[in-house]
Amino acid sequence: MAHVLAEENNKGFYSTHIGPRVVHTLCAAAPIQSQRQRVIPRATGRVLEIGIGSGLNLPHYRPGQVEEIVGVDPDRSMLRLGRKRREACSIPLNLVSQSAESLPLDGQSIDTLVLTYTLCSIPNPMQALAEARRVLKPDGIVLMCEHGAAGSKSTLRWQNRVDRTWSRIALGCHLNRNPADLLRQSGFEFETLEQFVLKPFPSLVATHYLGTARLAGEQFTRQT
Repeated sequence: MAHVLAEENNKGFYSTHIGPRVVHTLCAAAPIQSQRQRVIPRATGRVLEIGIGSGLNLPHYRPGQVEEIVGVDPDRSMLRLGRKRREACSIPLNLVSQSAESLPLDGQSIDTLVLTYTLCSIPNPMQALAEARRVLKPDGIVLMCEHGAAGSKSTLRWQNRVDRTWSRIALGCHLNRNPADLLRQSGFEFETLEQFVLKPFPSLVATHYLGTARLAGEQFTRQT
């Protein structure tokens, strides 16, 4: 307990008490919840959710088709906000309070990888996705819904300008990452992919990417 308290003191009052509630409130907005509803019900088998945070996806999983949820998140403050949602979840839930860059999971042990509003905040997303590749079964599926880099060049320029300040306010969230490119560069290929502007959000955070992906073919494996 002393170690946890020291860790939170080092993070600062904002990062421990205010920032998590700001992020939770934004991510709980109705338009974002509607995107979760489009994605999460497709999860099956053993699910790995990277960045489970305050548990906003949990009500959307279907108990009849999901055997277990492994939820990974290093932010203890966000996890505390999700306690009641975890208690209300009828699906077996294994909570892992550590970073996604090093997963304590066996290789090829996950049926569904869930990425919702998390790639923006992971310090090393490429390493996290390399770990995701390792633990995903060959026939596993990735369910993704993320915000990110705008298609508009002028909006992207503004995202680049304010990204450092935004990241401090939003607990490490980056406005200008392209989640689709991150997955492709990490050895995944998309079956479906939508890029759209989610209203009524401001243009800096309105560009969304929603899709399904799988491990790329043997050609990628040989090249790496």
